[in-house]
Amino acid sequence: MEGHALQLRDEPRRVEVVVDGVTVASSTHTVALEETGLPVRYYFPRDDVKMQHLDATPTETVCPFKGQASYWTVNAAGDEHRDLAWSYEQPIDGVERIAGRVCFYAEHADHLVDGEAQERPTSPWSKTSS
Repeated sequence: MEGHALQLRDEPRRVEVVVDGVTVASSTHTVALEETGLPVRYYFPRDDVKMQHLDATPTETVCPFKGQASYWTVNAAGDEHRDLAWSYEQPIDGVERIAGRVCFYAEHADHLVDGEAQERPTSPWSKTSS
């Protein structure tokens, strides 16, 4: 797609994801992915994700720029948020750095960077219920 760009960078600041008051991910080793027309996405090493709050779902999607993604429902404080997190187990060439890392929709989960709450972005995924 002409004019579409992806940029990956290491994010040394502490990035946290909080769902229903529960911190489900916290890391100083995320990979930030900036993609044309989308909010920045933070990909967490699995060791920095509380995987006990995630349950795999059968949902899969394919992105022409990243590959095939698999999804998880996040369970926190008794509430279930279907397909809130995803991962590219075998991303396409050029974005291998996100392989096996977990990302969360910033549209539906609170993100903090160095303790500062980030505004929830507006995107095509904003209107779906979490």
